[in-house]
Amino acid sequence: MEVEDSNSNHGTEQKVCPVEPSQPVGGEDGSAAPAEKGDMGNAQKKPHGRGDGGPHSESNSHHGHWKGKGGSSDKYKASQEAKDKEANGTSKRGSTASVQADQSGGSKGTLLGGSAGETVNLDAPCGALPPPLARLKNEGNLLFKNGQFADALEKYSHAIQGYTESGIDSPEDLCILYSNRAACYLKDGNSQDCIQDCTKALELQPFSLKPLLRRAMAYETLERYRKAYVDYKTVLQIDTSVQAAHDSVNRITRLLIEQDGPEWRENLPEIPLVPLSAQQHHIKEPPSAEVLQARAEKAARDAERKAEVLFTALKQEGNDFVKKGQHQDALGKYTECLKIKPEECVIYTNRALCYLKLERFTEAKQDCDAALKLEPTNKKAFYRRALANKGLKDYLACSSDLQEVLQQDPNVQEAEKELEEVTVLLRQSLADASSAKPRRTVPIIEIDGDEQSSCTGEDISINLHPTNSQEFGQALNAACSGKNTAACADLLASTDPQLLPQYLSTYLNGHTISFIMQALDSHLLEKDPNLVYQHLSYLHSTDRFSVVLMMLPKEEHHHMTQLFERLSAAESTEYTKNDVQNLANKYI
Repeated sequence: MEVEDSNSNHGTEQKVCPVEPSQPVGGEDGSAAPAEKGDMGNAQKKPHGRGDGGPHSESNSHHGHWKGKGGSSDKYKASQEAKDKEANGTSKRGSTASVQADQSGGSKGTLLGGSAGETVNLDAPCGALPPPLARLKNEGNLLFKNGQFADALEKYSHAIQGYTESGIDSPEDLCILYSNRAACYLKDGNSQDCIQDCTKALELQPFSLKPLLRRAMAYETLERYRKAYVDYKTVLQIDTSVQAAHDSVNRITRLLIEQDGPEWRENLPEIPLVPLSAQQHHIKEPPSAEVLQARAEKAARDAERKAEVLFTALKQEGNDFVKKGQHQDALGKYTECLKIKPEECVIYTNRALCYLKLERFTEAKQDCDAALKLEPTNKKAFYRRALANKGLKDYLACSSDLQEVLQQDPNVQEAEKELEEVTVLLRQSLADASSAKPRRTVPIIEIDGDEQSSCTGEDISINLHPTNSQEFGQALNAACSGKNTAACADLLASTDPQLLPQYLSTYLNGHTISFIMQALDSHLLEKDPNLVYQHLSYLHSTDRFSVVLMMLPKEEHHHMTQLFERLSAAESTEYTKNDVQNLANKYI
């Protein structure tokens, strides 16, 4: 049983006593079961529920302001003298907590330690009680908490006497003092005096829960079961959650049935009807929209915080597995991470690494694609996608990704080594593909107006006016197959340079570029250098041109250099030598 902070269970306004530290001394603890050790102090131990706290430790926001009927502080002389007497160490009961405090600190507002070593402010204001009475009450609360029930009873008695002499009008504070002293009587086994003080408290504040509960326990101790039953039932009207009252009602019901038989209810005193204003937990107001919104926002923040903690933990576990070479386990952790944050780029690149190590190249490429959608310039995503494409034997795409990496950072040595290796593999694959295709003679007819014209070589007829990329590709392949650079030159001469990138998009390879360069150098440069310049200006914008150009042998680059040197030397009014040099930089 603990001291009560307030008479908060009878429907009146609850008052809070500011005490140091933040937990008030002897504050009401709704979770404490009075059946614990030292509960009632009598022979008949019975469980008591929530609400059977000890004496009140009342205070409110008045911070000690009070009004007395007499208006003079002299009326507190008797209680103050009693307090001073104890402070000087002359109390009949010997040294108390307040004596220890005064001796150690020497000041009125001294903080003193309880049984658990905490400190409290004995001068904290309590409701409308003047400071001397508030101190007496606080000292009583502390003594009660420390198990010094007789000393606590004396403090409460002095406070009650001082209240009577002061003439102040605060029935709630006096009710709490009587209720607290009743708790001391109950602890010392003095049930009769407990009943008297509880009755006085209830006269001041009807339907106050704790005096009712204490009186019921006192009645039960004295085996006055009918009155105990009535008080317990009244308690349950005020607060249905007091489990001790439920237990006691059940226990007393069995006893009364044994004692009075089936008609036991007829012998009960009348159970008073508790007004709604005094009832607790019966009507619960629905939360307001603001409260609901605040709850939702808090829940969202909590969920986000928990998700962040879980994400960080899973990511770290995944990283640790990678360091240990346990890529399958790491893959699972990264997958869990993506369920929490599906747009976290680094997780995609990390999981792509695991897929690469497990030789699951398709999944690795997909993760790199997802990462590049989130961060289009992510260097790791390009590099790991290049490795995935290499594993899928898509050397051209691999080469393109590696070039992107080197364009962002030319110092990535791993990308340089991979590019050299992939270049060799790409040349080999192109050579294998070329040798696997059977060569055939393709007749290509040039149509000029209503007449048909053709450029013929050995078994070759070339259409010099193609209308789409397919016809152009057939004509170019025919010229390449016959190594007829003159026919290729005629084809280029009859083709709009702006259409060249479109026509070559699906036919571009290293051999095609070399062949076109030879045709331009051997046949068109002397006839029309302006046309050669125009073709070269558009040729480099063809898809995959840079990749194919990179794979050309060194001798082909040497031929290109010679072509641009001759083009620069040719006289033209449409371009300058500086224009040719800038264009050459795109090829050489």
